[in-house]
Amino acid sequence: MGVDGMVLPEEEHPVKAFGWAARDPSGSLSPYNFSRRETGEEDVKVKVLYCGICHSDLHNIKNERGTAKYPMVPGHEMTGEVIEVGSKVRNFKVGDKAAVGVIIGSCGSPDSCHYCAKDLENYCSKRMLTYNSMYYDGTQNYGGYSDIIVVNEHFVYQIPANLPLDATAPLLCAGITTYSPLRYFELDKPGLTIGVVGLGGLGHMAVKFAKSFGAKVTVISRSLSKKKEAIERLGADLFIVSSDADQMKAAVDTFDGIIDTVSALHPVMPLINLLKPDGKLVLLGSKTIDSPVAIGERKVVGTSVIGSVKETQEMLDFCGKHNIISDIELVPMDYVNTAMERLEKADVQYRFVIDVGNSLKTA
Repeated sequence: MGVDGMVLPEEEHPVKAFGWAARDPSGSLSPYNFSRRETGEEDVKVKVLYCGICHSDLHNIKNERGTAKYPMVPGHEMTGEVIEVGSKVRNFKVGDKAAVGVIIGSCGSPDSCHYCAKDLENYCSKRMLTYNSMYYDGTQNYGGYSDIIVVNEHFVYQIPANLPLDATAPLLCAGITTYSPLRYFELDKPGLTIGVVGLGGLGHMAVKFAKSFGAKVTVISRSLSKKKEAIERLGADLFIVSSDADQMKAAVDTFDGIIDTVSALHPVMPLINLLKPDGKLVLLGSKTIDSPVAIGERKVVGTSVIGSVKETQEMLDFCGKHNIISDIELVPMDYVNTAMERLEKADVQYRFVIDVGNSLKTA
């Protein structure tokens, strides 16, 4: 907002940018010219080379949450190259590789915000999303399906040198969304039995992280179709078909923790029944519970949303140390509408990544 409370005009952002945008809830994206703000003293300008396609992009484009702001340039899983830095930037220089994730701002006040005081910007009530949100001056934020982005240094991440930029991009959402709860709920200890519900973009990362922590990992899925890839491709130890009553019964009271990555409505009591006493079920989906939860044994049901800046950098460093990346299908920018159609059908293993740097052509 401006000082007079009015939304500032687009012309106040003089830096020309280009990307692909949704203009209505039809789900279709097309080329779009827009503008970014100039690089401020504490800002980093990043040339976007790769951007992951998250399922939340599809939700937002189609206004399934009722919060869409059009025209919308999606994308919050970006990797690229620093092309300009502000005079007060200390941790980046031109030419560095850099990443941008789901949030690009928060109130940052340790005195009035207990979340920011604890380095938990992702839970700050004034956190600013990378796209489909408003910047401090009242103009709209645009995401990574574009050529450049300007972000405050605090919300830009360093990428370990050994990680490829394309397969690193999904770590900025799918990666941190699963890494953070595994760490916070202490499901990162060797020898634990961990269940992962759903084997999509989030689920396959949960399997990788849990295995890297030394856990015995079981994938829980609706059908047998993903068993081979879960065990042979991702290294899961066991596989349970959730629609098989006998398999579910045999697994009762066997898990120390379960990471539920499914976003569709589904019953959670069957999953709670799989937990050992003091076991923990963590729900990551936005629309998960469709049945009452019975009060019974001492078990924990928790939730988690992405991760903080500190956690995200920690996660990237951990991935660099253990050579963990996302399994991706790299696509050109003009394939994005087809990718969205396939994503809606869960026809991807396991994350689409747009090759922005090599395929985004100015209109």
